[in-house]
Amino acid sequence: MDDSLSVETAVKDTLPTVFGYIGIGLSFGIVAASAGMSVLMATLMSLIVYAGSAQFILVSLLVIGTPIVSIALSVFLVNSRMILMSMTTANFFKKNSLFENILLGSLITDESFALSMNKLNYTDGKLTFKWFNTVNVMAYLVWAVSTAVGAMLGKIISDPEKLGLDFALVAMFIGLLYLQLISDKSISLKVQLIVVGIMLPVVYFGLIFISSDLLILVVTLIGCTIGVILKHAIN
Repeated sequence: MDDSLSVETAVKDTLPTVFGYIGIGLSFGIVAASAGMSVLMATLMSLIVYAGSAQFILVSLLVIGTPIVSIALSVFLVNSRMILMSMTTANFFKKNSLFENILLGSLITDESFALSMNKLNYTDGKLTFKWFNTVNVMAYLVWAVSTAVGAMLGKIISDPEKLGLDFALVAMFIGLLYLQLISDKSISLKVQLIVVGIMLPVVYFGLIFISSDLLILVVTLIGCTIGVILKHAIN
Protein backbone atom coordinates (compact mmCIF):
# COMPACT_ATOMS: atom_id res chain seq x y z
CA MET A 1 0.00 0.00 0.00
CA ASP A 2 0.99 3.65 -0.50
CA ASP A 3 -0.54 7.10 0.02
CA SER A 4 -2.15 7.28 -3.44
CA LEU A 5 -5.97 7.28 -3.60
CA SER A 6 -6.32 6.87 -7.36
CA VAL A 7 -8.45 4.31 -9.17
CA GLU A 8 -5.32 2.46 -10.32
CA THR A 9 -4.05 2.22 -6.74
CA ALA A 10 -7.46 0.99 -5.56
CA VAL A 11 -7.27 -1.88 -8.05
CA LYS A 12 -3.78 -2.76 -6.84
CA ASP A 13 -4.79 -2.54 -3.17
CA THR A 14 -7.83 -4.76 -3.73
CA LEU A 15 -6.12 -7.55 -5.65
CA PRO A 16 -4.81 -9.39 -2.53
CA THR A 17 -8.37 -9.65 -1.19
CA VAL A 18 -9.82 -10.93 -4.47
CA PHE A 19 -8.88 -14.53 -3.72
CA GLY A 20 -11.05 -14.46 -0.62
CA TYR A 21 -14.06 -13.32 -2.66
CA ILE A 22 -13.36 -15.96 -5.30
CA GLY A 23 -13.11 -18.80 -2.78
CA ILE A 24 -16.31 -17.96 -0.91
CA GLY A 25 -18.14 -16.91 -4.09
CA LEU A 26 -17.41 -20.27 -5.69
CA SER A 27 -18.55 -22.02 -2.52
CA PHE A 28 -21.82 -20.10 -2.48
CA GLY A 29 -22.47 -20.85 -6.15
CA ILE A 30 -21.91 -24.55 -5.54
CA VAL A 31 -24.17 -24.55 -2.48
CA ALA A 32 -26.88 -22.63 -4.33
CA ALA A 33 -26.76 -25.05 -7.25
CA SER A 34 -26.97 -28.06 -4.93
CA ALA A 35 -30.07 -26.46 -3.37
CA GLY A 36 -31.75 -26.44 -6.79
CA MET A 37 -31.03 -22.88 -7.92
CA SER A 38 -30.19 -22.13 -11.52
CA VAL A 39 -27.02 -20.28 -12.47
CA LEU A 40 -29.12 -17.20 -13.23
CA MET A 41 -30.93 -17.29 -9.87
CA ALA A 42 -27.72 -17.74 -7.90
CA THR A 43 -26.00 -14.91 -9.78
CA LEU A 44 -28.97 -12.57 -9.35
CA MET A 45 -28.96 -13.26 -5.63
CA SER A 46 -25.32 -12.17 -5.42
CA LEU A 47 -26.05 -9.09 -7.53
CA ILE A 48 -29.23 -8.00 -5.74
CA VAL A 49 -28.92 -9.31 -2.17
CA TYR A 50 -25.11 -9.14 -2.00
CA ALA A 51 -24.92 -10.27 1.61
CA GLY A 52 -21.97 -12.64 1.79
CA SER A 53 -22.46 -15.20 4.57
CA ALA A 54 -26.11 -14.23 4.87
CA GLN A 55 -26.69 -15.63 1.38
CA PHE A 56 -25.78 -19.11 2.62
CA ILE A 57 -28.39 -18.72 5.36
CA LEU A 58 -30.91 -17.36 2.86
CA VAL A 59 -30.51 -20.42 0.61
CA SER A 60 -30.89 -22.86 3.51
CA LEU A 61 -34.03 -21.06 4.71
CA LEU A 62 -35.52 -21.13 1.23
CA VAL A 63 -34.90 -24.87 0.96
CA ILE A 64 -36.90 -25.61 4.13
CA GLY A 65 -39.72 -23.26 3.11
CA THR A 66 -39.22 -20.53 5.73
CA PRO A 67 -41.70 -17.58 5.46
CA ILE A 68 -40.31 -14.58 3.56
CA VAL A 69 -40.64 -12.27 6.57
CA SER A 70 -38.46 -14.57 8.68
CA ILE A 71 -35.90 -14.80 5.87
CA ALA A 72 -35.72 -11.02 5.49
CA LEU A 73 -35.33 -10.54 9.26
CA SER A 74 -32.60 -13.19 9.48
CA VAL A 75 -30.60 -11.65 6.62
CA PHE A 76 -30.97 -8.19 8.18
CA LEU A 77 -29.74 -9.35 11.59
CA VAL A 78 -26.79 -11.24 10.13
CA ASN A 79 -25.68 -8.21 8.12
CA SER A 80 -26.60 -5.55 10.68
CA ARG A 81 -22.88 -5.07 11.40
CA MET A 82 -22.73 -3.20 8.09
CA ILE A 83 -24.60 -0.36 9.80
CA LEU A 84 -21.67 0.15 12.18
CA MET A 85 -19.17 -0.04 9.33
CA SER A 86 -21.10 2.42 7.19
CA MET A 87 -21.40 4.86 10.09
CA THR A 88 -17.64 4.67 10.61
CA THR A 89 -16.69 5.25 6.97
CA ALA A 90 -19.36 7.94 6.48
CA ASN A 91 -17.24 10.33 8.56
CA PHE A 92 -14.70 10.45 5.73
CA PHE A 93 -17.27 11.40 3.07
CA LYS A 94 -19.22 14.24 4.67
CA LYS A 95 -18.48 16.50 1.70
CA ASN A 96 -19.67 13.96 -0.86
CA SER A 97 -23.18 13.81 -2.24
CA LEU A 98 -25.98 11.74 -0.72
CA PHE A 99 -25.96 9.46 -3.76
CA GLU A 100 -22.24 8.77 -3.40
CA ASN A 101 -22.65 7.97 0.29
CA ILE A 102 -25.56 5.62 -0.44
CA LEU A 103 -23.50 3.89 -3.12
CA LEU A 104 -20.55 3.37 -0.78
CA GLY A 105 -22.80 2.17 2.05
CA SER A 106 -24.67 -0.25 -0.20
CA LEU A 107 -21.55 -2.00 -1.50
CA ILE A 108 -19.37 -1.99 1.61
CA THR A 109 -18.16 -5.39 2.82
CA ASP A 110 -16.15 -6.69 5.76
CA GLU A 111 -13.13 -6.89 3.49
CA SER A 112 -13.42 -3.44 1.89
CA PHE A 113 -14.00 -1.91 5.34
CA ALA A 114 -10.87 -3.59 6.73
CA LEU A 115 -8.93 -2.51 3.65
CA SER A 116 -10.07 1.10 4.06
CA MET A 117 -9.07 1.15 7.71
CA ASN A 118 -5.60 -0.09 6.70
CA LYS A 119 -5.40 2.53 3.95
CA LEU A 120 -5.91 5.32 6.48
CA ASN A 121 -2.50 4.48 7.94
CA TYR A 122 -0.85 5.52 4.67
CA THR A 123 -2.98 8.54 3.68
CA ASP A 124 -2.87 10.65 6.84
CA GLY A 125 -6.43 9.61 7.73
CA LYS A 126 -8.00 10.41 4.34
CA LEU A 127 -10.18 8.45 1.92
CA THR A 128 -11.66 9.43 -1.44
CA PHE A 129 -14.84 8.32 -3.16
CA LYS A 130 -13.08 7.11 -6.30
CA TRP A 131 -10.68 4.91 -4.31
CA PHE A 132 -13.31 3.40 -2.00
CA ASN A 133 -15.89 3.00 -4.76
CA THR A 134 -13.37 1.17 -6.95
CA VAL A 135 -12.56 -1.19 -4.07
CA ASN A 136 -16.28 -1.87 -3.52
CA VAL A 137 -17.14 -2.33 -7.19
CA MET A 138 -14.26 -4.74 -7.73
CA ALA A 139 -15.44 -6.84 -4.80
CA TYR A 140 -19.03 -6.73 -6.06
CA LEU A 141 -18.15 -7.88 -9.59
CA VAL A 142 -15.71 -10.60 -8.47
CA TRP A 143 -18.31 -11.93 -6.02
CA ALA A 144 -21.00 -12.09 -8.72
CA VAL A 145 -18.74 -13.71 -11.32
CA SER A 146 -17.44 -16.23 -8.77
CA THR A 147 -21.00 -17.12 -7.83
CA ALA A 148 -21.90 -17.74 -11.47
CA VAL A 149 -18.85 -19.95 -12.00
CA GLY A 150 -19.53 -21.79 -8.74
CA ALA A 151 -23.15 -22.42 -9.74
CA MET A 152 -21.98 -23.92 -13.03
CA LEU A 153 -19.51 -26.13 -11.15
CA GLY A 154 -22.25 -27.08 -8.68
CA LYS A 155 -23.46 -29.87 -10.91
CA ILE A 156 -20.04 -31.51 -10.64
CA ILE A 157 -18.80 -30.56 -7.16
CA SER A 158 -21.16 -31.23 -4.28
CA ASP A 159 -18.91 -30.32 -1.36
CA PRO A 160 -16.79 -27.13 -1.75
CA GLU A 161 -15.07 -27.69 1.62
CA LYS A 162 -13.14 -30.60 0.11
CA LEU A 163 -11.30 -28.07 -2.06
CA GLY A 164 -10.41 -25.86 0.90
CA LEU A 165 -12.25 -22.89 -0.60
CA ASP A 166 -13.73 -21.97 2.76
CA PHE A 167 -10.24 -21.19 4.12
CA ALA A 168 -9.57 -18.52 1.47
CA LEU A 169 -11.50 -15.89 3.44
CA VAL A 170 -9.75 -16.79 6.70
CA ALA A 171 -6.35 -16.47 5.03
CA MET A 172 -7.31 -13.09 3.57
CA PHE A 173 -8.30 -11.67 6.97
CA ILE A 174 -5.08 -12.95 8.51
CA GLY A 175 -3.23 -10.97 5.86
CA LEU A 176 -5.30 -7.85 6.54
CA LEU A 177 -4.66 -8.18 10.27
CA TYR A 178 -0.93 -8.41 9.63
CA LEU A 179 -1.02 -5.26 7.50
CA GLN A 180 -2.91 -3.44 10.24
CA LEU A 181 -0.37 -4.44 12.88
CA ILE A 182 2.66 -3.29 10.92
CA SER A 183 1.22 -0.13 9.40
CA ASP A 184 -0.83 1.59 12.14
CA LYS A 185 1.65 3.89 13.87
CA SER A 186 -1.02 5.71 15.89
CA ILE A 187 -1.38 2.74 18.25
CA SER A 188 1.60 0.90 19.71
CA LEU A 189 2.21 -2.66 18.56
CA LYS A 190 2.03 -3.75 22.22
CA VAL A 191 -1.56 -2.51 22.55
CA GLN A 192 -2.62 -4.13 19.28
CA LEU A 193 -1.11 -7.50 20.24
CA ILE A 194 -2.76 -7.38 23.68
CA VAL A 195 -6.18 -6.74 22.09
CA VAL A 196 -5.66 -9.58 19.61
CA GLY A 197 -4.54 -11.88 22.43
CA ILE A 198 -7.63 -11.05 24.50
CA MET A 199 -10.08 -11.38 21.64
CA LEU A 200 -8.90 -14.79 20.40
CA PRO A 201 -10.21 -16.72 23.46
CA VAL A 202 -13.30 -14.49 23.56
CA VAL A 203 -14.15 -15.56 20.01
CA TYR A 204 -13.32 -19.21 20.70
CA PHE A 205 -15.47 -19.54 23.81
CA GLY A 206 -18.11 -17.13 22.48
CA LEU A 207 -18.94 -19.57 19.69
CA ILE A 208 -20.07 -22.03 22.36
CA PHE A 209 -22.83 -19.75 23.58
CA ILE A 210 -23.99 -17.58 20.65
CA SER A 211 -24.16 -17.79 16.86
CA SER A 212 -21.13 -16.75 14.82
CA ASP A 213 -23.06 -13.93 13.13
CA LEU A 214 -24.14 -12.34 16.41
CA LEU A 215 -20.68 -12.96 17.83
CA ILE A 216 -19.17 -10.66 15.18
CA LEU A 217 -21.14 -7.72 16.57
CA VAL A 218 -20.40 -8.60 20.20
CA VAL A 219 -16.68 -9.09 19.60
CA THR A 220 -16.46 -5.86 17.60
CA LEU A 221 -17.95 -3.84 20.45
CA ILE A 222 -15.84 -5.57 23.13
CA GLY A 223 -12.66 -5.26 21.08
CA CYS A 224 -13.20 -1.56 20.39
CA THR A 225 -13.90 -0.87 24.07
CA ILE A 226 -10.82 -2.73 25.26
CA GLY A 227 -8.71 -1.09 22.57
CA VAL A 228 -9.76 2.43 23.57
CA ILE A 229 -9.11 1.74 27.27
CA LEU A 230 -5.67 0.21 26.64
CA LYS A 231 -4.68 2.96 24.17
CA HIS A 232 -5.16 5.64 26.81
CA ALA A 233 -3.73 3.52 29.63
CA ILE A 234 -0.54 2.35 27.90
CA ASN A 235 0.24 4.87 25.13
